[in-house]
Amino acid sequence: MDGLPFATRSLPEAADTLAPDGSEIRILPQLSRGSMAHARLAPGAVSRAVVHRTVEELWYVLAGRGEMWRRQGEREEIVALRPGVALSIPVGTAFQFRNTGSEPLDIVLVTMPPWPGAEEAMPASGPWPAG
Repeated sequence: MDGLPFATRSLPEAADTLAPDGSEIRILPQLSRGSMAHARLAPGAVSRAVVHRTVEELWYVLAGRGEMWRRQGEREEIVALRPGVALSIPVGTAFQFRNTGSEPLDIVLVTMPPWPGAEEAMPASGPWPAG
């Protein structure tokens, strides 16, 4: 049975790109139904609020401290981000996150289907000024 080739990648030191929300992205392996990336937000930084058009994501915090705001219709919440916290971002959820600590906020992201490109993220209004 032939399929996609195996993929292996060590976390690169430098970011591959910037996400539409402003976080540094290091690209990790991808398959036909999902992609993985590492996101980093610098100490004191606040992402831009966005909403995804077609993808859903799972996040797992590796290091740092912060907060995540999510809104779906009338429901919204802010949750603390710290190592070991995992969360979901369903399609159509507006979200924004910020680093409240003194070290980088490092997160592993799994995107389903694979990330299609920057046009996927639409600007949204969030609770914090980005920067």
